[in-house]
Amino acid sequence: MFAQAATAQTLNIPFGAGRHHAEARRTPASFSPDQPHQVVFYDANEEIYAQGEQASALYQVEFGAVRLYRLLADGRRQISAFHIAGEVFGFEADGQHHFFAEAVGHAGIRVFRQPASEINWRQTLDAALAALVRAQEHLLVIGRQNAAERVAAFLLDMMERQNSDREVQLAMSRTDIGDYLGLTIETVSRTFSKFKSRGLVRLANTRTVEVINVEALRAMCD
Repeated sequence: MFAQAATAQTLNIPFGAGRHHAEARRTPASFSPDQPHQVVFYDANEEIYAQGEQASALYQVEFGAVRLYRLLADGRRQISAFHIAGEVFGFEADGQHHFFAEAVGHAGIRVFRQPASEINWRQTLDAALAALVRAQEHLLVIGRQNAAERVAAFLLDMMERQNSDREVQLAMSRTDIGDYLGLTIETVSRTFSKFKSRGLVRLANTRTVEVINVEALRAMCD
């Protein structure tokens, strides 16, 4: 991991990270343009912060993806959220992190260490409310009885958050998706295969899903 100072208008990509130039061209706007920040680069599975640590900053994904998770008493992992480019995370009510945050793959994270001020409180509130809405929607997804409904809702959610009409890029593994939806990796893989055989999706590779029948997936979620 390493950090470089950055302004709200500047993206610094580490030397040798040419494979990430596409992400750089799609760099999202800062959620708080008037607030100074640093861009910190993380390798895959590298920890951003740990459960129990003091919450002293807010974080915005510049490229890549982040997972928030908690380890259960029996050793299992429960992923509570994924955050992709442009999304903000790290909100805590009591000044302490209640989840671990890790980079899913190579990621660039904007770190905002200054508290909200009169200038940027509105942007901070909007970002916090957006995170709350996503958390509420996730509770609705994992409350579904059917594995197909959960996977369908997940694909539609990711498609909307990526502003895509059909194609969904999945930075996370099938294991990650299972830990997020409360399913086993076998169930997730089997559900993707069923969707493919029914002509609902096309699996270009393990990370790219083309949704062929959006309405059919939406019907599962109604």
